[in-house]
Amino acid sequence: MIEQRFIGRQYIGTAYEVGREKIREYARAVGDLNSLFLDKESSKSSKYGDVIAPPLFACVCFMPVFDALCQDKEVFPDVDKAVWGEQDFKFFEVIKPGDIMTTEGKISDIYRKHDMDFIVFEMILTNQRGQQVAICRSTFIARQ
Repeated sequence: MIEQRFIGRQYIGTAYEVGREKIREYARAVGDLNSLFLDKESSKSSKYGDVIAPPLFACVCFMPVFDALCQDKEVFPDVDKAVWGEQDFKFFEVIKPGDIMTTEGKISDIYRKHDMDFIVFEMILTNQRGQQVAICRSTFIARQ
């Protein structure tokens, strides 16, 4: 049983500088060939003035904090018994090349249901201007 004393535990990621080529690689990997994600020249005339990242590129920035949670043996003594239950994203700003993203995560809830532990983990992505770019709320199920 995962103890409720872990509610509020925080995890802070390192700064991630977004590169133009990483955006292109991600867009190609997920099969989104929108010119806004791939072509610097055609993106210049957009309202963004440059290439932007697909919204779920935010997951690249979330990963170090997510990994920190998964490696926390106090919370997840046996991470192999945990499964992803659900996930919700909110997006506020676009991600551009040169942005420096920082992620903070925290366990916002732990509850038990049907002999399983549920852990709600919230991650907030912020750019170098202090703007919230995205919020991800994930629920994990720890099986016994």
